[in-house]
Amino acid sequence: MTLDGVCDHTIGIADDELHDHYSALLRSAGAILYGRITYQLMEYWPPLLKNPTGNRAMDEFAAIMDKIPKVVYSRTLKKLDWESARIATRSLEEEIRMLKQQSDRDILIGSPSLIVAATELKLVDEYQLCIHPIIAGRGMKLFTNSSDMTFLKLVKTKTFRSGVILLCYEPVADATGLVQ
Repeated sequence: MTLDGVCDHTIGIADDELHDHYSALLRSAGAILYGRITYQLMEYWPPLLKNPTGNRAMDEFAAIMDKIPKVVYSRTLKKLDWESARIATRSLEEEIRMLKQQSDRDILIGSPSLIVAATELKLVDEYQLCIHPIIAGRGMKLFTNSSDMTFLKLVKTKTFRSGVILLCYEPVADATGLVQ
């Protein structure tokens, strides 16, 4: 995400340090949920398994991305080529609850619309916002379609050499949860 809240995969600093961070995040997760558009953007990675780039961080990310189970929400896709992916047949709430029962590993949500939907269902335990030092000026904002106010508590930060900052927040019941 850019400093002005724009979510766009073409805008950002995708260096080795950031790829390493997301490789570690994926390694610790049990599944990732995608909408159709984001899933199709992630289809960039499978060809790198057959034809590695020679960049260690990118090639490692491609291998880890290939393995993590993916659940895709789509009304138009009928089949998926990625072996580790399946089309969702349950509601988002049912899917997340089922995944939580099956494993104690993290469930990641990688699509803006699903993040908003999970927020409104109060199913998000932690938000990890990766802020790139860029002002995009226009584009899709992450929480544009959110209808509820959600209070958050900052629980962790990480600053990358590139100037990218990772902010980790947990939802709290109300604004009083923000005051120590």
